Amino acid sequence: MEVLEAALLMIALLGVSQVINRFVPAIPIPLVQIALGALVALIPTGIHMPLDHELFFLLFIAPLLYNDGKHYPRKELWRLKGPILLLAVGLVFIVVVVVGYAIHRLVPTIPLAAAFGLAAILSPTDAVAVSAMAKRVQMPKSLMRLLEGESLMNDASGLVAFKFAIAAAVTGVFSLAQASVSFVLVAVGGLLAGIVVAQAISWTQVMLRRFGMEDVTIHVIIQILTPFMIYMVAENIGVSGILAAVSGGLVHAIQEERTEKSLVKLHIVSSSTWSILLFVLNGLVFVLLGLQLPDAIGTIFTDPLYSNKRVFTLIGVIYLLLFVLRYAWVYLYSRWILPANEQDQLPSARYVLITTVSGVRGAVTLAGAFSIPFFLANGEAFPERDLIIFLAAGVILLSLIVASVVLPLITKKSDSSKEQQEEKLEKVTQILGMRAAIHALHEAKTPDNALAVGVIIREYRQSIRQLSREPYRLGSKKQLRKQMIELRKLALETERQAVKRLLAEEAVEEHTANQLLNILNQSESVLSDRSYMWNVVKKEVWNRFVKRNRTGMTEAMSEANQEVLRLKLTTVQEAIMHLKQERTQDNAQAVDQLITLYSSVTDSMQARLGMERPLDEDWEQQLKELRHLGLQAERDAIQTRFEQGQITRKLANKLRFYISYRESYMLGRGEI
Repeated sequence: MEVLEAALLMIALLGVSQVINRFVPAIPIPLVQIALGALVALIPTGIHMPLDHELFFLLFIAPLLYNDGKHYPRKELWRLKGPILLLAVGLVFIVVVVVGYAIHRLVPTIPLAAAFGLAAILSPTDAVAVSAMAKRVQMPKSLMRLLEGESLMNDASGLVAFKFAIAAAVTGVFSLAQASVSFVLVAVGGLLAGIVVAQAISWTQVMLRRFGMEDVTIHVIIQILTPFMIYMVAENIGVSGILAAVSGGLVHAIQEERTEKSLVKLHIVSSSTWSILLFVLNGLVFVLLGLQLPDAIGTIFTDPLYSNKRVFTLIGVIYLLLFVLRYAWVYLYSRWILPANEQDQLPSARYVLITTVSGVRGAVTLAGAFSIPFFLANGEAFPERDLIIFLAAGVILLSLIVASVVLPLITKKSDSSKEQQEEKLEKVTQILGMRAAIHALHEAKTPDNALAVGVIIREYRQSIRQLSREPYRLGSKKQLRKQMIELRKLALETERQAVKRLLAEEAVEEHTANQLLNILNQSESVLSDRSYMWNVVKKEVWNRFVKRNRTGMTEAMSEANQEVLRLKLTTVQEAIMHLKQERTQDNAQAVDQLITLYSSVTDSMQARLGMERPLDEDWEQQLKELRHLGLQAERDAIQTRFEQGQITRKLANKLRFYISYRESYMLGRGEI
């Protein structure tokens, strides 16, 4: 029961960390999750979650690295195989030797073999942090791929080196030749084991499909179990389970490409399932790390035999050594790996500094430190075990804190042409949001709603084309918004006058004219009063949950809607003609954007009137649901860019208001 309570509490902490990160995106979410875990450990809740390093590597590291292997471009991996190996193996070797000797000299009570073990477990960078830095910082493509490839491999090399060093410390026996041969066998064996097991699992899935077992649930369960099976098989035969998970991920990426077209549903369900699983695993890694830190730090912090000032100084010195070695290594290889056609992207010292700072240590380091045995082979206590764990935990925290503080400073952009940059960023974010909406609509497309999806996607594509053109030189965005509102009111008045004229000429039924006039009045109210917009949205939400008795009205409503739709087509055409007459050099962009909006409305209505089946309430509901889906995808895209630090809170709020305005316009016009 205690384990279940602890697991539920940690999952709840993931939700809390997301809420905190939404309001304070400047603090990396791993740091928030570590702090929450540490807070739970300090509060006397009665919940204790000891870190079993073997279970930790199986349950967390194996699936995370398997997923990284699946999504790493294989061509890039092959092209950068030399530099990746030199970083993942060469840099690890240098760190083990240099930092290991330094630790032994600074703390003679730590045996040289144990010092090498501490240096080895400090050498791997955190793969999750590297991925996060890739989203927040723009770096040359080759350099970023190199760092991602390094994070796939250096966990294995660091852990293998750590095991040999600790074994030497425990037994007092070490052979460099034997260790080198064993290292190669463990590494190569892990890669081969991953390939073989992954191929066997893929073959099993193919055979199940041949026997008619196309159930998506079964195949998704197999995919979820795959990294765990690969890791356990590799570890049980004495090779690297981590490298096996990486190579297994690469193999399954190839298999997915072959079956993606024939198993679209499986691909969609699998992607959704893995996204949730990875979110939980990534978060739990750092929450678990936070849970262990108070014990890891408290033992030495409260021990009178150790000077707090001295141990904190040791942490600073070790981190500085790791920093200098990494900076020098990345600086040298960043100038050797770029191909000739990318020499203009040669990274500056600033970018190398960003790359170095982003190489933070994580839970793999602490899990390895906790795996140090309590006793030597002769029965004596392992020398300075608590101090080694303390130093590892301190370096992890220091690397995370330095990255969270320094990265925003060294990645801050220049203030030159600030207004132009903001306009460009706003436009790019809008386009990315619309593309995310199109992707979400494609994912939701079925034979029943294909026509409605096509209508809305056409609207999005037309809006993207309009935003992609940039033939204007504007003053301020505030001026553009003001012009848009005034022109929108003018267009509504043009439509209103057109309806009244047609009514006077008896070219339209009175009830049809009144219905459209009511829609136009609602749209004008949205423009004049923001509070009305929210009332419309709340009303729509209420209507979606309250069933109305519409029995026997479908056919009548369909005919009425068609009449209003035809009238709307006429008034929209007159509004567009009037807007073209009002176009000047000063209001050109506002007029063109409004005409684009009207044109998309026209396309939508023409498509609906041209359908073979009659206009009915199911079609109206399809449009509503799909429009809401697209708008939510836009909001999610904006929130993601905000959380990644790519846009400011002010810009995010502005874009959210634009979306809400479009949503209120959609609801106010009754989907006409």
